[in-house]
Amino acid sequence: MKKLSIHILFFLVGNFVLGQSAIIHQVLYLDFEIQSLSEKSPENPFTDYRLQVEFKNGKSTFSVPGYFAADGKSAESSASEGRIWRVNFTPNQVGNWTYAVSFKKGKNIAVDDDAYTGIAVTPHDGKTGVIQITAASTEVKGFENSGRLKYNNSRYLFTEDGKPFLKFGTNSPENFLAYNKFDATYPYDPRKSFPKTWEPHVKDWKVGDPTWQGDKGKGIIGALNYLASKGMNCVYALTLNIEGDARDVWPFISHEKKDFLRYDVSKLAQWDIVISHAEKLGIVMNLVTQEKENELILDDGYTGLERKLYYRELIARFGHHKNIIWNMGEENGQVEFWPQGQNDQQRFSMIRYLKDHDPYKNVLVIHTMSEEDHRVHILEGLLAFDRLDGLSMQVSNVYNIHHDFKNWSNRSASKGRPWIMMMDEIGPWHTGTRTDADDPKHDTLRLEVLWGTLMAGGAGVEWYFGWLMSPHDLNAEDWRSRNNIWEQSAVAHEFFKQIPFTEMSTADQLITNPKDYCFAKDGEVYAIYLKHGGTTSLNLSKHKGRFVIKWYNPRTGGKMQIGSKAELTGGDLENIGTPPSDMTEDWAILITKK
Repeated sequence: MKKLSIHILFFLVGNFVLGQSAIIHQVLYLDFEIQSLSEKSPENPFTDYRLQVEFKNGKSTFSVPGYFAADGKSAESSASEGRIWRVNFTPNQVGNWTYAVSFKKGKNIAVDDDAYTGIAVTPHDGKTGVIQITAASTEVKGFENSGRLKYNNSRYLFTEDGKPFLKFGTNSPENFLAYNKFDATYPYDPRKSFPKTWEPHVKDWKVGDPTWQGDKGKGIIGALNYLASKGMNCVYALTLNIEGDARDVWPFISHEKKDFLRYDVSKLAQWDIVISHAEKLGIVMNLVTQEKENELILDDGYTGLERKLYYRELIARFGHHKNIIWNMGEENGQVEFWPQGQNDQQRFSMIRYLKDHDPYKNVLVIHTMSEEDHRVHILEGLLAFDRLDGLSMQVSNVYNIHHDFKNWSNRSASKGRPWIMMMDEIGPWHTGTRTDADDPKHDTLRLEVLWGTLMAGGAGVEWYFGWLMSPHDLNAEDWRSRNNIWEQSAVAHEFFKQIPFTEMSTADQLITNPKDYCFAKDGEVYAIYLKHGGTTSLNLSKHKGRFVIKWYNPRTGGKMQIGSKAELTGGDLENIGTPPSDMTEDWAILITKK
């Protein structure tokens, strides 16, 4: 399936006339041609020009930022100069869309929200028109089918088609975008060198998949294909790590401070090819906008010219994609061991700016510290903040995950704005997820992380590769090294597809085993997870009737099975019986009212 799109070029002179209709499913690209500029022009195209197009259809209004696109095909040409400016717009409905163009220039106008300031860029400024959008007639997949990932005032992600979305995937390598086939991508610190070829996944690339400049891109595109083939749907990726661990990912023309207001057009166009492919595969891009050590690198942590421009460029170039999560930063905040972090005011300001300037209101989360005593003072102030949609959780001790998720899920819900709780980075830092060769069964991770998260109402799990593992969080480029954990994640996902999990909540108190998990829609559906097999009793004292018991193998999946007991009668504390086999292994049990 090819993405349906329309490119419209507004020339330097003359009037633009649109035909009767345009069939579009994914993205509308509007191109505007002016005099030639370059990434290094004295008149900075990134700060000193502002292209904004407002689209309207009934009650829907989108004010979409544009961006300097050099020659309009820089992913292929590596051009750093050109005449093309572009707006990417994803309509949310069919029908007639009116548009109005604002194209101005002036010193630092790009981050000036006053629509009336600046000098008009002729002949485009003030242009208006109508574009007719009709429904696509061909089959589409991934987020092109389900629609944009959204916050739905609940602890779960949803897509625009109204379906809940559980997120499973990889947290490593964090420098996913440090791909040596992207333009100007290099580790500037000679002590750190983790550039990626993604060579092990070239074989996963398929005919018809995108590339650029010949066969560039096959490795990283193939890597996404592999993840999707395992049922995974999420990738964690830093977009700025200049002062971080690997120091090899940034959107600017160089890693030097003097260039933080000038963006690498061709590199970002190549990033966009990868993000677009992930979108088609149904893979979320968890875009982490700064690594811990980079919190103060832009505007000393404030939301000034550098940071505003950074967010504007990210929104303009990638915000139209339906698979975006904006992650405001790894381990955000000040702590004793790292006092040079952002404070409360700076945190609120950057979150508010990005959310308010994103026309699509993509899901926005923030990554946490790994210890509760370090994260609590940072997170308490964010409760009920209407621009923050959830937490990208980091937990160093996997045995605390279930408790910590229940705690923050309940606290956020009590404030009237439930947080989406995502288990994104597991500890300890040196271990995380071992390779299959070191830990083929991944028992602890399955019990405490995977099922511990989901049975606490978590929105999904990503898998981090510890620093002392090989491959680890920085040098990994073969995701087959953790094949078994992908398969176990897919097994858990299959179980949750069979239950109304958005209507259920943690109910550990209903079972007699204090270390096991219960997730329930009380009186109707109960999911129980026994970490070490055996049995437990379920409190049905308030609910009489027949309840059917089925057992599910969380290690291998497969069909539901019957244990020693087929039904419960309700009205009392009742023993659920024992599993059909493997008496001391973990089991998931589904109990439903007949």
